[in-house]
Parts: sequence; C-alpha cells; structure tokens
Amino acid sequence: MRRSRFSESQILSILKESEAGLEVSDLTSKYGISRATFYNWKSKYSGIGGSEIRRLRELERENGKLKKMYADLSLENNVLKDLIEKNF
Repeated sequence: MRRSRFSESQILSILKESEAGLEVSDLTSKYGISRATFYNWKSKYSGIGGSEIRRLRELERENGKLKKMYADLSLENNVLKDLIEKNF
C-alpha cells in the first residue's frame, strides 16, 4: 500500500485551514493535492482529534494483521483439502 506524503497531523492542519475559510482550490494548489484527495481526507478525518487518529492507526494496523492471518489460514486450509481429496 502506498504511503501518503502527508502525516495525519499535516492532514488535520490542512482541514483546519479549510474550516477557517480558505477555498478548497487554494488549498489544493498550495499543497499539490487533488480535490478528490482533499474530500477523501475530509470524509475520513473530519471531526477527530490526535488521540483518535492514533487509535485509528492502531486499528488499521491490527486489521491488516488479521487479514494476513486469514489469508494464510485460508491457503493452508485449501492445501489440506486438496491433500485429503487426493488420498481418498
């Protein structure tokens, strides 16, 4: 997964500038982002603070680990099923 050029704190500061009254087009040209990126950030990070961002990051990391564990177990399960079918 591609990592963002901006940290969560930088994203929050950009969103706060927007809330302060700066135009979206000015912000996108100033920081070199697209309007779609800005609105994705707004939908993801609006209304949350620093501690909530840390918790969100922890949950995303844990979710990634669980997805990897599921993929490994699913692959192992399929291999075992194939071995059982070949033996019988």
